[in-house]
Amino acid sequence: MSITCFIEYEINPFKHSEFAQYAQNWGKIIPQCGGNLIGYFLPHEGDNKRAYGLIAFNSLADYESYRQRLKSDKDAIANFQFAQQTQIILHEKRYFLKGAPDTKKFDSGDA
Repeated sequence: MSITCFIEYEINPFKHSEFAQYAQNWGKIIPQCGGNLIGYFLPHEGDNKRAYGLIAFNSLADYESYRQRLKSDKDAIANFQFAQQTQIILHEKRYFLKGAPDTKKFDSGDA
């Protein structure tokens, strides 16, 4: 059974371009560390301080292995440091979700 890590960010509303760079950096890092990146989503209309990231894994154990690889990946470390230095993330929450049967309209690799 696959799971999706749904990350909800409260971001600095005056630093959208910095958060966009942070998200773009993950586009390379996440796959090289074993995650299946569905995508990052930035504010467009309405609430200008919420952003989201979705990453799929085959299991919670795969997620735990991925987190261990992140801790030693030089690009991941640099991206975490970029976020801290620019103070783009005010708060972050993680949720682990599984798809409801017969509702998934695309393969997470297609997004």
